[in-house]
Amino acid sequence: MIPVAARAAASQLLSPEFRSVFVKTLGLTLLALVALWFGIESLLGWLAWPWLEALLPGLPSWAGWLGAIIAGIVLAIGMALLVAPVTAIIAGLFLDDVAAVVERTDYPNDQPGRPLPALRSLVLAIKFLGVVILGNIIALLLLLVPGINIAAFFIVNGYLLGREFFEFAAMRFRPEAEAKVLRRKYAGTVFLAGLVIAAFLAVPLLNLLTPLFAAAMMVHLHKAVSAREPA
Repeated sequence: MIPVAARAAASQLLSPEFRSVFVKTLGLTLLALVALWFGIESLLGWLAWPWLEALLPGLPSWAGWLGAIIAGIVLAIGMALLVAPVTAIIAGLFLDDVAAVVERTDYPNDQPGRPLPALRSLVLAIKFLGVVILGNIIALLLLLVPGINIAAFFIVNGYLLGREFFEFAAMRFRPEAEAKVLRRKYAGTVFLAGLVIAAFLAVPLLNLLTPLFAAAMMVHLHKAVSAREPA
């Protein structure tokens, strides 16, 4: 079930039907990441440098270069951890567009899903943004524990991404409470699907396509799970 859903989603990423959604999603994701990069860079410079000058007056010239290198490392780590929440909130804005394309092209004989109200979609996306940020903070703390740091990234993001993307897809056809019940019933399957999304997220550049891939994959997975449910 999961391999079939993953292959179907991957094959659709660059299809003509996805082109419009692809351009909008990728453009907004890139803009958000660039804005975050400059925002965090400015914040680090504003917070760190005055403290260094106050603590160590008369810093030699090489200290500035060293500080810039350290700030760059911190910035890179911060951006790596922010990719997940950024892609999550972008997906919240475009999941209905992605789902509509998948349903129209792969399930033309089925009843199409109902788009979530715009305000509800935004509220859920913001809620998920906070949950993912919290999860990645926990994963960052676990980076200090040898042997489980990489596993922590996959477990945290696999659980969160799988849960929220599946519920988004399910809520096109079910009330929110019923979507949560269905997700809990197939919790193991949803988690494994989330691990696939987390692996996709871990690949540089490819991770910018995570919203499209995750949304399409979970539409396929929800269809497969629904087929097993009593009418």
